[in-house]
Amino acid sequence: MATPIIMPRQGQSVESCIFTEWTKEVGEEVKKGEALFAYETDKASFEQEAEEDGVLLAVFCEEGDEVPVLQTIGVIGQPGENIDEFSAGTAPAAAAEVEEEVEEKPAEKKEELKVVLKEKAEGEKVKISPRAKNLAEKEAVPYESIEGSGPSGRVIERDVKAFAASQPKLSPLAKEVAKAEGLEAVGTGSGLAGTVKASDLGTNPVYAGDFEIKKMPHIRKLIAKAMHQSLQNSAQLTHHLGADARRLLALRKEIKANEGAPNITLNDMVCFAVIKALKQFPDVNAHFLGDSVKYFNKVHLGLAVDTDRGLMVPVIKNADDLSIIGLSNQFKEVADACRTGSIDPELLSSEAASFTVSNLGNYGVEMFTPVINLPQVAILGVNTIVPRPKDLGDGVYGFVPYMGLSLTYDHQALDGGMATRFVKQVAIEIENLTFDY
Repeated sequence: MATPIIMPRQGQSVESCIFTEWTKEVGEEVKKGEALFAYETDKASFEQEAEEDGVLLAVFCEEGDEVPVLQTIGVIGQPGENIDEFSAGTAPAAAAEVEEEVEEKPAEKKEELKVVLKEKAEGEKVKISPRAKNLAEKEAVPYESIEGSGPSGRVIERDVKAFAASQPKLSPLAKEVAKAEGLEAVGTGSGLAGTVKASDLGTNPVYAGDFEIKKMPHIRKLIAKAMHQSLQNSAQLTHHLGADARRLLALRKEIKANEGAPNITLNDMVCFAVIKALKQFPDVNAHFLGDSVKYFNKVHLGLAVDTDRGLMVPVIKNADDLSIIGLSNQFKEVADACRTGSIDPELLSSEAASFTVSNLGNYGVEMFTPVINLPQVAILGVNTIVPRPKDLGDGVYGFVPYMGLSLTYDHQALDGGMATRFVKQVAIEIENLTFDY
């Protein structure tokens, strides 16, 4: 019996996911436990396995589609089974065979079958089938200007073929340039039999192949949107201050020399110090809500993690209840989960953290301006350790290792004096840090 394939739900707050890939094609046999498709939430990616044996009969979404959770995205079953009940009431794009059938059926049948064709995202002006769009992009055809002959004016494959046949022939290089730069050939070209060359498009053929245009990954789009909104919707300032790192380095040396001691890193120590400072400055451990402020009784610490897919900021809930060892272990656990794509999406929400730390010290960064994860009111950037001159007393000066601290705060929620006192307290906690391990 045919069974629907459902978009999974990852976390209570996740309402939709971005579909990224079918690992099987329509008509292909599927074994239970085999990878069937991939998708991603705001910042985590997942691979879904088939829950039963069968054949992939139809798919109702494609790469880049935003799909509500728990919605049917395909059907698995046995060849020849009726799947109308799964496609009815939706607007998915099924297998290539469906579109061919629609294009070949009489006009009165097209309306009946159009429910299995995937509509473009709401708000787009052009309706075009997936096959037609792929062909248009391959042949550098501006499908936006084509009048479609499909249902409701939808552009289908034969419309693209007809348009391409009526246009001047492009050389392979000209086709790539036109596709990359969104150019359109007009009239005959200067090549053989009127072929349009890259130079006819107003580009320099010497540099025409000297670039590559790629679509931004979905996670990069989300990060870009979040960062832009953060700067647009808050009054951000950054204060830079140095902390004497001799205490941290001494502790780190002691731990490394102690065989069997846990691997507590400098970042673990800094975050432990930050938590101590936050407990003394509740105004910084908060969310700015426009006309009100949410103050947290516990510290829910977010830590920026660099991954191959982009920056992720998982949260350690109730971090102030943890020992230095517990904090270190949880940091390692969530960082590994981020890099493998198995992190719980609930832990990546900016609302889940009350404060965030972003450490670029390992990269040698001496000073930077971190961007706040709204609605949090501040974020601490941790920089590399560099030697700086210091008065050691009695007129003696020497070079001392200093760790740079960069606090970005929302001036709508915090005054400069409060922000300065907080980052100074972080430095004090770092310079006088003690813990048991």
